[in-house]
Amino acid sequence: MLNKVMLIGHLGKDPDVRTLDSGTKVCQFTLATAEKGYTLQNGTQVPDRTEWHNIVLWKGLAEVAGKYLHKGDKVFIEGKIRSRSYEDNSKVKRYITEIFADNMEILSTSKSSSQDSSSRNNSSNAPLPSGTPSDDLPF
Repeated sequence: MLNKVMLIGHLGKDPDVRTLDSGTKVCQFTLATAEKGYTLQNGTQVPDRTEWHNIVLWKGLAEVAGKYLHKGDKVFIEGKIRSRSYEDNSKVKRYITEIFADNMEILSTSKSSSQDSSSRNNSSNAPLPSGTPSDDLPF
């Protein structure tokens, strides 16, 4: 059996890094992936479609994400899908699906985080494609 997911997308918010009582670090953020819209042969417009994913990173990956990632940065995430349920404050049972990352590669960073990039390799410093300034990102 196989449970594997690979995503490339942009962070929807700054990473939230916490340290558990055991000293283990955990990081969470949302990741937006998008499919471009298109026009069918009959002229029907199919709009862009954005999916939001809840990403969870542990230990060393959590530290790296907390140090180098910011809202809008583009990353590659490889991991597995996990679903769980919890009870909210109103005693309503809620369900959540998360991606537990095993691997992460930074593909581009926002202007504010690219200044402390000396410890990252060149492939993780790729700028946003021309015509896509970070101020124009939809999140």
